[in-house]
Amino acid sequence: MSTRLRFALACAGVFLVLGALALAGVWLVVRANLEYRADLLTPGCIEGGYCRNDTTYEVARRQAMRVRAAYQRGTLDAVRTIGGAVVLAATAGAFGLGWRTAGWVLRPLRRVTEAAGKVAQSHDLTGRIAYDGPREEVKELADVFDTMLGRLARAFDGQRRFVANASHELRTPLTINRTLVDVAVRRPDATDDVKRLGESLLLVNARHERLIDGLLALAEGEQAVLDRRPFDLTDVAEHVLDQAAAEAAEREVTVHRLLDPAPTHGEAVLVERLVQNLVENAIRHNHPKGEVWVSTRRRADRVELVVANTGLQVPPYEIETIFEPFRRLHGDRLRSDRGSGLGLSIVKVIAEAHGGTVTGWPREEGGLSITVELPVDPQSSGVP
Repeated sequence: MSTRLRFALACAGVFLVLGALALAGVWLVVRANLEYRADLLTPGCIEGGYCRNDTTYEVARRQAMRVRAAYQRGTLDAVRTIGGAVVLAATAGAFGLGWRTAGWVLRPLRRVTEAAGKVAQSHDLTGRIAYDGPREEVKELADVFDTMLGRLARAFDGQRRFVANASHELRTPLTINRTLVDVAVRRPDATDDVKRLGESLLLVNARHERLIDGLLALAEGEQAVLDRRPFDLTDVAEHVLDQAAAEAAEREVTVHRLLDPAPTHGEAVLVERLVQNLVENAIRHNHPKGEVWVSTRRRADRVELVVANTGLQVPPYEIETIFEPFRRLHGDRLRSDRGSGLGLSIVKVIAEAHGGTVTGWPREEGGLSITVELPVDPQSSGVP
């Protein structure tokens, strides 16, 4: 139950208990005043001490006693019935009054909640509640929330700046290293040992470059997408699959496409990176002559991208961890050709930045099936 409903029920309950107690007190008082005084109605006597012994008087006296007893019962029943109805009606009134009073009392808190909800939905930590009410509990709560938002904004901005600056700064020496090693390997007087060493260094250098690119994409993907433009997820998937066709052929992996229109909106470049990571993972974490299935479709107010592949069996308990940075299946941390462990974490942050979700589950035949859901473009028309 909501706080408003609990407050209204509490008011009604308190009034019901007090009204019942008051009704019981009134009933007892009325009963005491209507109680027949048996000491003055002894047989053969009337009030004042005058007595008669004839039969007519005795019959009249008993008739008067019955009438008075009936009057007493009727009066008490009327007090109980009318009083109970009044108490119930007043209880209902107390419930309504408590409901309206709770709404009036909680109105400032509702304003704070609406402002906090707007900040949460916008993913913009620069927003504030800025409650301008009197200095009381709600004002203090809003100020504490604004202070917390400010600290979070500074922490996230510092983290993003650090990752972005570190990624950009590390790119330059890696590019220089790749150029120097490539020149040394291509020299006419380079020995076979030098060439083999150069090829190994180029592989390590390429892995470091992918790691830095992944960190930069992760930092960029954690920011909410504010400039949303319409595009079709099918076009993005086709473009990525065309680019990955050569690698799939080299690894002898068959790619199946089932691409239906899936209009969405957001940053197409980031979504392209999302699809690229999923397709590359499906191809690289596969076995020779394996298969990959890529499908897109629209479902009500969402568009769906599903990428499934064959491969090794994946334990169900590892599904929740594969979307964390630097996590790899089967503890594979040495194979540089399989990435840096940032692919699925980048997929997750990009999907969440677009207001979407990503889920995965192991296939019974081996491999994974990853589903990404994004909001449909509100300007698109047609029935899914």
